[in-house]
Amino acid sequence: MRNITLSADETLIQQARLRAASENRSLNELFREWLAQYVAQPHAAAKYSELMSQLDHVQASGPYTRDEMNER
Repeated sequence: MRNITLSADETLIQQARLRAASENRSLNELFREWLAQYVAQPHAAAKYSELMSQLDHVQASGPYTRDEMNER
């Protein structure tokens, strides 16, 4: 794994550390998770577009009442 240096407002870093600690996580772990999600975003958009085009034939005929939506 490679190390990088980031710059951010000291108060923001302190708040982020406190929140991460309350979740029993580290900023390093959270950043790696964010970085993976950031890189995957273009692929997620393409997958969403593909799914929507596959469902293009589906037509909603609503709005439904609460009871109608809960019918089984």
